[in-house]
Amino acid sequence: MRRHLDRGVTVALVLAAGMSAAQFTPGSAGQGGGSTPGTTGTGTTSGTSGTGTSGGASGASTTSGTGTATPTPGTGSAAPGVSGPQTPAPTTGAGGGTLPPGPPTIAPESVDSASTPSGGRTVSPAPMKEPAREAQQVKQGVANVPDTQAPRKAGPLTLAQLVERARTSDLRVEEASAELRKFEALYKQARWAWFPKFEITVGMGGPIPEARNDGLGGPPTTKASLEGDLDFGKVGVTVFSNGNAVLPIYTFGKLSALEKAGAQGPILGAALRERVRDEVGFQAAQAYYSYQLARAGLQQMEEVSKRLEDAAEKIAALLKEESPQVAQVDTYKVRFFRQVVEARKADVIQGRALAMTAIGLLANAPPGEEVAVVEEDLPLEDEVQPPSLERALELAEQYRPELTAVAAGIVARESEVLIRERSYFPDFGLAGFYDLRFTTSATRQRSPFAYDPYNDRTAGVGLVMRGTFDIPIKDAQLDQARAELDKLRAQEKQIHAAIRLEVTKVHGELVAAWAKAKAFTDAEKSARRWVTSAFAAFDLGTGETRDLVDAFTAYAQVTGDRAKSWFDVRLGMAALSRVTGTPPALRE
Repeated sequence: MRRHLDRGVTVALVLAAGMSAAQFTPGSAGQGGGSTPGTTGTGTTSGTSGTGTSGGASGASTTSGTGTATPTPGTGSAAPGVSGPQTPAPTTGAGGGTLPPGPPTIAPESVDSASTPSGGRTVSPAPMKEPAREAQQVKQGVANVPDTQAPRKAGPLTLAQLVERARTSDLRVEEASAELRKFEALYKQARWAWFPKFEITVGMGGPIPEARNDGLGGPPTTKASLEGDLDFGKVGVTVFSNGNAVLPIYTFGKLSALEKAGAQGPILGAALRERVRDEVGFQAAQAYYSYQLARAGLQQMEEVSKRLEDAAEKIAALLKEESPQVAQVDTYKVRFFRQVVEARKADVIQGRALAMTAIGLLANAPPGEEVAVVEEDLPLEDEVQPPSLERALELAEQYRPELTAVAAGIVARESEVLIRERSYFPDFGLAGFYDLRFTTSATRQRSPFAYDPYNDRTAGVGLVMRGTFDIPIKDAQLDQARAELDKLRAQEKQIHAAIRLEVTKVHGELVAAWAKAKAFTDAEKSARRWVTSAFAAFDLGTGETRDLVDAFTAYAQVTGDRAKSWFDVRLGMAALSRVTGTPPALRE
């Protein structure tokens, strides 16, 4: 089940990143750019890859999850001539497909109440009168509900809130928590291994033949008490109870080694749960950034569509004027690019919906609950720099949960080897026993020299020594325990090497993504100036359509590459936090 869940989440994120953006050129549409940092080694998953985002800078308004239009400036300029990027304030986004805007909300009072010259109300003949009145009554009823009973809608989640929710409520985390409780129970069992095991038997049976004498071991006093005939006399029943227990006193260190081995279980379980939390937190960040990339790509496509529409209107006007500046083929070119943008927009919308589905899955949202996240741009502040490789390796050696888990496993295996080595020695303990019997048809013997299987009362305490002499089997078990210890030590060396390789790989990809992001940001500024100049020249009649199309194509290409590169930077930072195993406090 866990493997299928991981596979489902990975597929959703791959599709979200793959369809979150589109690039177009005069000869092709949407070449993918870059791949997210992957991972290698124990307990890791590969990253995702996706296509770049096409389109110009966003200046259009976006729609929040509640349907209210909120103007959000994009990462580029909304109109030609704007020189620098603008950072919008985070807004609410609920994801999913884009729907046509609905009619404005009409308050119930606006349907059947209006001001009249006399100050009264006019009755509207509209058929919506009764539903509006019922809606108003429901609204008033909800307003009168006490605060403790009123339904509360959770606000949009930030990245930190989403990661924390995934780390605490994901199903894989719940599974790891259950595994930790099992290790804690095993440790408790190892701590109480010294506790005596009381074996008690209670029973009753019959019929018991009559057995009577003088109580001192003398001959039978009744004819039925003689054996060898079928005269059983007055039969009865017997009731008995017996028990024994052994309290270990000295075991040559076997009990102490067992408790030490059991103490490593909770350490191992906590480390495995932390590894699952790190993986879930990274996937939550991956889905979050995929949604932001798809949202920004949609805004950029809308901006490009607007500019291409303006260019098409300008070309149509020049064609009517029979201007030699344009030809009919220019109309086909612009129409082609507009259709490519519209086709890619559908992929971006689907990618955004898949990202939101993955977010809901990672947040363990119940069916029907809508998980909203804030909307923010992907670029980071300029002063934020990736840590050095030496620092990343140092953090991985200190915080990586796999290293804690394998160290605990080695301690447990060493304790197992000690137990196998001491198994040749016997155990010393304090033993106790009792045996009580009562039979209704037999005389209790009062002489200590008389044998009385019917009415026995014995109990005792003494020192015992217990051990086995299966030496060949003990030798084989000791060799097996030593082999398992050597195997785990070799795995520890492999894990150390794999972690160093993984951290080096992710750090290198992050540094490369950071360099590309800075370069594409500068290239976008140049492309924005190019588009502004080409559009102005075309508007004045001094530029050709080809120059305008080339400028738009370059601007769309570099804008998509810039968005994808900053996506790689943000995801690379999250991947570096995961491979170093740093606590959430250090990540912030």
